[in-house]
Amino acid sequence: MGIPYDERSEAEQVEALRPTALLAAAELGLEVARLELVLHGYNTTFGLHAADGRRFALRVGTNSQSTREHAIAQQAWQRAIAAETDVRVPVPLATPAGEWCVEVDNDAVGRPLLVTASSWLDGPDAEVLDVDAAHALGRAMAALHAQAEGWRVPEDGTLTRFVEPLFGDRDALCEAPGLDREGRAALAAARERAGEAFERLHRGASLRALHADLHGGNLKWHDGRIAVFDFDDAGLGIPALDLAISAFYLRGGDDALEPALRAGYAEVAPLPELDPADHEALVAARQLLLLNAVLTSSTADLRAQAVDYAQVSLARLQHWLRTGVFTRALA
Repeated sequence: MGIPYDERSEAEQVEALRPTALLAAAELGLEVARLELVLHGYNTTFGLHAADGRRFALRVGTNSQSTREHAIAQQAWQRAIAAETDVRVPVPLATPAGEWCVEVDNDAVGRPLLVTASSWLDGPDAEVLDVDAAHALGRAMAALHAQAEGWRVPEDGTLTRFVEPLFGDRDALCEAPGLDREGRAALAAARERAGEAFERLHRGASLRALHADLHGGNLKWHDGRIAVFDFDDAGLGIPALDLAISAFYLRGGDDALEPALRAGYAEVAPLPELDPADHEALVAARQLLLLNAVLTSSTADLRAQAVDYAQVSLARLQHWLRTGVFTRALA
């Protein structure tokens, strides 16, 4: 037997996934001229240069929890956004038979992997947001929320309901390495407090499609405007959750960024009414979700970070439990 996928180096994992990407490209009707790695993180994205000159983003769901039905709904929403709003998003690519995703067996991983493709977005990444970018993100988010209020999941698709902090993923927080008894108790307390806020806020709430991962790594400047990509985490939730998720990534930096995000949002749609303590709980819940994702990941680089990331996560969550305010300034 070969080395298990989880124990391979990053380079070895990428090479184990490359044949999957090529097989998926063929099913999508693409003749590949060049396939280059863009990102090997929670999932794996390749940049595909087609023989006819077109370029695509090919996403292999290495750790994704998305099913075929999720992909159908996520890509249907992208198409609706493109048709009904001025928010720039990639255009999903279907197979010649009209399928919006393909599944390819991968012996190294030991299971079929879901692959999707979409048009390539040109332009520089918006990785580190300044005030103008945060403001533009707020406007784009509000436009997505306004469109999603009237959009419905297609009959052949489904979306995860974001009604608890881990979004329905397997809870691996008790497996966090390197924590003593006090640390594990604090992690459990944070999980409980965040869960109480989710339960309270979602009781009887009307849910709509959310991107649920709006940060600089999923944004580009395209033709002078913010463009949004990576809808793999999209699901159903309350608008306040999307704002809290973006706020998580802005914490610990320029204090003007979060107000700019909210100001941009308010120019397009009314801000959700939310108790500040509940907002902080939603922000802190993102830390729980990300730690859980690291603990369940098969990606070499993420697995190597597990011990350190558990300590960082604990420090941030303990600060929130003590003060009621979440910050990423603690490392």
